[in-house]
Amino acid sequence: MATKQKTLNDLFLETLKDMYHAEKQILKALPKMAKAAESDQLRQAFEQHRAETEGQVERLEQVFEMLGKAARGKPCEAIQGMVEESQEVIEDFKGSDALDAGLLAAAQAVEHYEISRYGTLRTWATQLGLTEAARLLEQTLQEEKHTDAVLTQIAEAAVNRQAA
Repeated sequence: MATKQKTLNDLFLETLKDMYHAEKQILKALPKMAKAAESDQLRQAFEQHRAETEGQVERLEQVFEMLGKAARGKPCEAIQGMVEESQEVIEDFKGSDALDAGLLAAAQAVEHYEISRYGTLRTWATQLGLTEAARLLEQTLQEEKHTDAVLTQIAEAAVNRQAA
């Protein structure tokens, strides 16, 4: 029996499932990170990004709907590892001047992963002629880039200096 040849459509759907699961994991992690943050500015950035992430989940659900597929995630081991790392930072650096710098670094690792994935998904959606899906994915990509820039600004303006 011949196996079905996998296509870019299949890869797009699998990566979409990966990101759906990732965003759900991030939604659980952000309140813990916000609670652990010492800096009010960092706490606010985490809280704001949590609200954005809820919108990103909704956009992913819209893309699944466009494809006629149920919004279902598949375990994203990369994000699970990064979330575990953020928990380790919280446990290992609680009460330390370096806590916020560690939280920021963990958050930026997640942002960079998301930027990479959403850029790829947007490009594939365009290639597959999924114009509306590409527009939604581009919107999320821009939010992730903005969050990364905000985190960089917080790190450079205060958090890294305080940690040193």
